[in-house]
Amino acid sequence: MSWLLGVGQTRFGKLEGQETLDLMSSAAEQALQDAHLERSDIDGLICGYSTVLPHLMLSTLFAEHFGLSPQYAHSVQLGGATGFAMLMLAHALVEAGVAKRILVVAGETRATGQSSDSAIQTLAQVGHKDYEVPLGATVPAYYALAASRYMHDFGIPEAELAEIAVLMRRNAVLHPDAHFRDPISIDHVMASLPIATPLKLLDCCPISDGGVAFVVGWEKPADVALRIRSAAQAHTHQHISAAPDLIASGAGISSATALRDAGIDLGDVEYAAIYDSFTITLAMLLEEIGFCERGMAGRYVRDGYFDPNGSIPLNTHGGLLSFGHCGVAGALAHLVETARQMGGRAGTRQIAKLPKLALLHGDGGILSSHVSLVLERTS
Repeated sequence: MSWLLGVGQTRFGKLEGQETLDLMSSAAEQALQDAHLERSDIDGLICGYSTVLPHLMLSTLFAEHFGLSPQYAHSVQLGGATGFAMLMLAHALVEAGVAKRILVVAGETRATGQSSDSAIQTLAQVGHKDYEVPLGATVPAYYALAASRYMHDFGIPEAELAEIAVLMRRNAVLHPDAHFRDPISIDHVMASLPIATPLKLLDCCPISDGGVAFVVGWEKPADVALRIRSAAQAHTHQHISAAPDLIASGAGISSATALRDAGIDLGDVEYAAIYDSFTITLAMLLEEIGFCERGMAGRYVRDGYFDPNGSIPLNTHGGLLSFGHCGVAGALAHLVETARQMGGRAGTRQIAKLPKLALLHGDGGILSSHVSLVLERTS
């Protein structure tokens, strides 16, 4: 059994003058304060990779920088699924008795610390070196292929994907730390710059600076007790050209396993934190997990099903699409928001009913790697 002891998060956006280790340190300090812990209480450290600071030993580099002497240190690299994979690893290590209190931290200056060309080239390497990368495809282009297939198979107009971008922005408007807080409409999304047909600028997450950290431990907190009840992974392919099914993905496998291991059904879930690098990502994951029928995600969003006080509140901080995306820490912002909503600490964003059970899901690569977790409030 393991517990989420504390969370910390910087503002997301263009943070001039900051460096990756600065953002990681700021988030880590907040997480320790939230958990009422000192540096000396931490005996485990897990760091996410950084494209801006691609150090071979990032975990021990950060440990030295932040003043930690952990008995266990590890760096993790699994694309967009890294954040929740780190949470799963921390959970397993605590359950196994390897460490009692593990600090998990990630951060990057992706917006100000590297050029757009550099970021594009780095991310494009998720493609197959012989069959995809030489053709010049980028990550948005890969997801655009999935979007085109999805829209063709289910007869979905582009405006239904735009509904997702509008909801995420509407949520982000209420968060003071979000990268983008200006309201947008369907018309704004449809008129935004074409990136990779059918995806437009507002169908895509921004590149941000930011940092997130949290502490997982063995002791039950005295106040709000959030237990990591289960975790599961699934990996069906790496390259989109090798995907066994472009519409179905491993999200259905990992989420079903996590729910089964938690001893609950999807209908028991009261809050959803789902990876949303693109509008098509969120649509396909929601449907694959089973929150709505195939081809229906946009309509469920339009009808308010995923609103903050709808049937299943979703990414109430604004998700990657509007809160921002700074690499590994981008997905971890979903965890911070989930913890705050479950603990009644989300301020003006607080949903009416405190969730008892939440499902979190991360996606790495081109719908390639999947990590699902169930978080439970026990007090």
